[in-house]
Amino acid sequence: MIVFNTNKQTTRGNKMTKKEKEKLEAIELLKKNINVGDTLFTKIEKVSTSGMSRQIKILDIKNGEPSYWSYYVSKVLGYTLKDNGAIFVKGCGMDMGFHVVYQLSKVLFNDGYAIKHRWI
Repeated sequence: MIVFNTNKQTTRGNKMTKKEKEKLEAIELLKKNINVGDTLFTKIEKVSTSGMSRQIKILDIKNGEPSYWSYYVSKVLGYTLKDNGAIFVKGCGMDMGFHVVYQLSKVLFNDGYAIKHRWI
C-alpha cells in the first residue's frame, strides 16, 4: 500500500509517479468542492448485457447547477473513465452507485457515510 505525504514523495522514498500525483491532486480538488454532509448523485449511463458492469456518472447539484465529478472520482478510486464521461464500474448484486460514493467518502473523509448518495 502506498501512503501519500505532502512532500510529494511516497513512503517508498521515491518521487511520486504521474498517476499518484494525479490522485493526490484530485483528492485535494474534491475536498475543496465536496463537504461532509453533501449529497452526490449517481446516474447510470449504460449497463452491460451481462449485468456485471455499468457506466455511472457522479455529480452534485449546487445552486441549481450540476457539477460532474466522474473524472476526479476515476483518478481517486482507480476506475476507467469512458468516452461518455462515466466511470466504468464492475460488479453486481448491490447498489454500485452507493458503493462508489461510500468508497470516495472513505478516501476523502475517512468515513464512508460522510457524503450522502442519491440516484438520478
